Amino acid sequence: MITASGLGHSLMNGVDDAITRVDAFGGMRGRPAGSKGTNFLLVGTDSRDGIAPGERHKYHLGGVACHCTDTIMLVHLSRDWRRATVVSLPRDTYVTLPGPARAAVAAAARRRTGARTTAGSPVPTPIATSHPAKLNEAYADGGPKLTVHAVEQLTGVHIDHYVEVDFGSFMKTVDVIGGVPVCTPKALKDPYSGLRLPAGTSLLNGGQALQYVRSRHVDGAADLGRMQRQQHFLAEVIHRITSGNTLRNPLELRRIATTVLGSVRADHGLGAADLIGLAEAMKGFSPGSSEFVQVPLSAVAYHVPGIGSTVKWDRQQAGRLWTSIRADQPLAVRQPGGADVPGAPSTRPGAASAPPADPSVGPAGPSLGPAAGSPSGTAPGPSSGRPPVGTSVPPDIAEPGAGTAAAPVHVDVPPAQVRVVVENGTDTSGLAATAQRQFAASGFVTPGLPANSAQRTQRTLIRYDPRWDRSARSLAAALPGAQLVAAPGQGPVMNVTLGSDFTRVTPVTAVGAVATPAGIPVSGDQEVSCG
Repeated sequence: MITASGLGHSLMNGVDDAITRVDAFGGMRGRPAGSKGTNFLLVGTDSRDGIAPGERHKYHLGGVACHCTDTIMLVHLSRDWRRATVVSLPRDTYVTLPGPARAAVAAAARRRTGARTTAGSPVPTPIATSHPAKLNEAYADGGPKLTVHAVEQLTGVHIDHYVEVDFGSFMKTVDVIGGVPVCTPKALKDPYSGLRLPAGTSLLNGGQALQYVRSRHVDGAADLGRMQRQQHFLAEVIHRITSGNTLRNPLELRRIATTVLGSVRADHGLGAADLIGLAEAMKGFSPGSSEFVQVPLSAVAYHVPGIGSTVKWDRQQAGRLWTSIRADQPLAVRQPGGADVPGAPSTRPGAASAPPADPSVGPAGPSLGPAAGSPSGTAPGPSSGRPPVGTSVPPDIAEPGAGTAAAPVHVDVPPAQVRVVVENGTDTSGLAATAQRQFAASGFVTPGLPANSAQRTQRTLIRYDPRWDRSARSLAAALPGAQLVAAPGQGPVMNVTLGSDFTRVTPVTAVGAVATPAGIPVSGDQEVSCG
């Protein structure tokens, strides 16, 4: 959108020569049929090429690039060019990618060089034809083409154009349009990205904007919160370039176009006519002309051995979302008076919905992920609510809903994003099962069955990986007096060993978490509001 907005008829000659071209579609088979409107796949990679050492240090960009996609958005432009729909795709989406995993290929190569048959030839090593992965690995495995393939198979939406930016091009784009204002109701601080923003409105330069859209340790919502900030930022960009004279000033257009087009990569089919048409249409754009939504999820912590914590889509709700995209239907329906209500692909907050099904089968293609509960992964979810056979519930332990409900304690990380495994460190029969039901009633994710610990303890213990310290603190709020024990390398799952001091799980609720649930669309004028 930024690129297209920096174009006009005065720049038609040679305007697309500045774009670095990539092969995003060549030789692809089994693609979805075309849909109404135009669909762009916008990806941001973690490449740091071209960024000066001083800026890398200043903006906390010293890490090693994984050469994968840091951001993935599907942008749908309506057939009449009057509406833009932006759908954020979680980079941790669980998929099955074609071909063997990179680690398997490397291991097989090592075995081939060392193992030989009696005839002296290398020992043949079977190579898998597919492997489980996160969506952002598609770029590392097969570049733009495999990324497009994975998204099309997941969504059933035909991708018309591919646009790619890296860290450096993102920073240049923000700087050339004079920075982008963002508003936040509370101060934001992320020691990992280096972000430090006061409450209120701040004008961000390129480096600060990159910190803002990369931060995942500011509000407890991790990648889901980061996606919402990315959408908020994009809405601010649209507002900034459509509310002034940028699109009507030929000199300003030339300056922006020269910088922006020289720093992006796009497919060969994205030509000057497409960009100029989009620029002309965007002259009539307002923040309300755009709408933003995240893919509805059925699991936010789906653990896969060897892959880690992934997210899975809600098949029914996501299916309705992609059906609306293909049909060129708006997601946020404008009511008289200006309020938005969710469109067909979403569910109303608090409304009942059908139990989430496996989202891994795309509506127009083969599976990109196994069904929940298959051997390749462990689907997190609450326990059945019943203690194992042969256990008894201690009479002095409060059950969920028993007695007067206590006011929930405010925490940073929503309990739905915290996975807890419970063990009984006492001689009280059935204690772990009781606690697990209480954790589930309070919203925590409780994979597996409660168990007895080999360790006996007076004080309740919470073992956690320091990388998930915010989640551990939210869990500790539900267990007042528990001792936090750091366990580096444990991963995102918290391990609770109940001591004889345990009486009940204290209800908790998140403050400052993602305001808009995944699957609920909002228009751009809501995104730019600081209220």
